[in-house]
Amino acid sequence: MIKTFKTIQGMWGLIVTTLVFSSAGVAAQANVTPEAMKAKYPQQYDSWLATSEQTARTDMLASYPAAVILWAGSSFAKEYNSPRGHHFAVADVTHTLRTGVTPDAGKKGLSASCWTCKTPDAPRLMNELGVEGFSAKNFTELGREIKSVVYCNDCHENGSAKLALPRPHAQDAMAKVHLPFDKQDINMQGSQVCGQCHVTYYFQPERSNKVNIPWIFGSSADLIEKYYDTRRFYEWIHPISKTPILKARHPEFEHWSRSEHAKQGVSCVSCHMPEVNDDKGNRFTDHKVSKALDHYQQVCQSCHGDQQAFMVKLESGKQQIDIKAREVEGLLVKAHYEAKAAWDAGGSWPIMNDAIMGIRHSQWRWDFAMASHGLYAHNPQEGNDLLDAALVQVKAARKSLAEILSMLEVKQVEYPDISTKESAQQAVGIALEKLTQEKQAFIKQEVDKHWPEVSQHGY
Repeated sequence: MIKTFKTIQGMWGLIVTTLVFSSAGVAAQANVTPEAMKAKYPQQYDSWLATSEQTARTDMLASYPAAVILWAGSSFAKEYNSPRGHHFAVADVTHTLRTGVTPDAGKKGLSASCWTCKTPDAPRLMNELGVEGFSAKNFTELGREIKSVVYCNDCHENGSAKLALPRPHAQDAMAKVHLPFDKQDINMQGSQVCGQCHVTYYFQPERSNKVNIPWIFGSSADLIEKYYDTRRFYEWIHPISKTPILKARHPEFEHWSRSEHAKQGVSCVSCHMPEVNDDKGNRFTDHKVSKALDHYQQVCQSCHGDQQAFMVKLESGKQQIDIKAREVEGLLVKAHYEAKAAWDAGGSWPIMNDAIMGIRHSQWRWDFAMASHGLYAHNPQEGNDLLDAALVQVKAARKSLAEILSMLEVKQVEYPDISTKESAQQAVGIALEKLTQEKQAFIKQEVDKHWPEVSQHGY
């Protein structure tokens, strides 16, 4: 892992200048107004404001209903959409069913750690409350404090172009790999500010659910899994198969760090925040953070000269990954229900352990691939390797389960209808209509009346 980051260091010819503001007034850590910063950096401000144009999103559970079964027992099975532009960060996490409503008295509910990467108010509140004091709060408890979306202080020191890494979990992660932020060159720091949020993590239960990046052994799926298995960590017990489940969360930084792009000195900034000219010819870094293909001539042409051939190759690679992912999902659904049938027939941990661990490890690799936005472009080789390994593991798990079911004289296994999101959610007992009504009542009574305007943007 240390070698990986030392290799990456110093590869960029571009420097991030992320200067973004909240429409709700002065942002959390800033002592300057958005108006003053807009006057100082007008091009960056206006291009960031354009993230409001990135309204399109996809219901990922409707697109891939099998995921409802794989994530049964967690909030991810309730609602999971593709991301919109940065300007919607606070509103989307506020409105999703995954963050729920105000918990009943005496109950903890969802950790405030869910705010960590949505707003610069999170580092401010961590400074005020302490990191664990912040994470120990309930998500809804701090809603009235969240006034800004992804803002200049997420990437820069107050009111300046000097880069910063304000989130403690990112600082801790780089200390683990012996490359602290202040020891990195300016170009590595530029990519690091993206990687503080576009990275996988978990909530550390013994530390009041604070955000932690699991890089003790390294950042690959195998080494993160080793860390989790060593700690006997799981995020939830699957209600169907009793598998202790691991959840990956957008590991774009990890995949990119091992990619051909990284080896060639191509960063997330190079592709997604290229330098552009305004109408007066002034050159600046585009803060709309758009798709690389939107700037093909600038960011892709030098390496991928034939655009048509490149697009065919890209689409073919995407289809290959999609086909493998759908196969893994289908087999995992069957494995979960075959495990259930074995438990119901009297299975015990001594005979079930290998099969259950096979499900755990296969689903982890599937998730580590599919939770990463743009994997087919960022690092298709790693994506294919992950899914190939997941296929081997789930097939081995099912073979073991077949032997157990035979031994227990189970003649038939009932599998769920996963043709639609609705049928899959019904199979795992998700009362979507009730959850939606509760959420809408919470938004009407609490969010619309008492939370800052930024929590309602786009709704």
